[in-house]
Amino acid sequence: MTMSDDDILAPRPSRPGSRPGAASSSAEARGPIIDQEGHEIRPETLEQGFREFRFEFGKDNPFGNLTREQRIARIEAIAKLLDVAFVLPGTNIRYGIDGLIGLIPVVGDIITTAISLWLVREARALGAPWYITARMLGNVAVDGVVGMVPFAGDAFDVMFRANMRNMRLLRRWLDKQPRI
Repeated sequence: MTMSDDDILAPRPSRPGSRPGAASSSAEARGPIIDQEGHEIRPETLEQGFREFRFEFGKDNPFGNLTREQRIARIEAIAKLLDVAFVLPGTNIRYGIDGLIGLIPVVGDIITTAISLWLVREARALGAPWYITARMLGNVAVDGVVGMVPFAGDAFDVMFRANMRNMRLLRRWLDKQPRI
């Protein structure tokens, strides 16, 4: 038997002519709403609580205004996670979640390419010029297209490391910029 959301939030009044305790349909309320401690909850309280529900990040908003250094650190951390986060046991071969997610045919490569494109967008937002952005997009395109090839593309993803290449390009450009 299923209940509608309306029945969960606020029980409906009983129909005229129905007697208490009689078998009722699933559309009718079966009794008071009780919390975990056994106290009755008034339906008005629930309705008000759901209307006022929202997230408040306050001062520590992880998605808010970050400094330039924090943005650079964030995209470097994501690039490392995508390309060199793990070591293959018994070897010096490093790989990241790009290689792992890329094992999922087509969808995995689309997901990792989208994340890589977001990193390029962040670099552009940091002020990277068009020629740096174009080279970064070229790296992402090569990684995405060759990564679509089953197994060989995943091995290429592990060895090519497009996101680390892009971070190196961005870091070189940033190091040449005057400090403000």
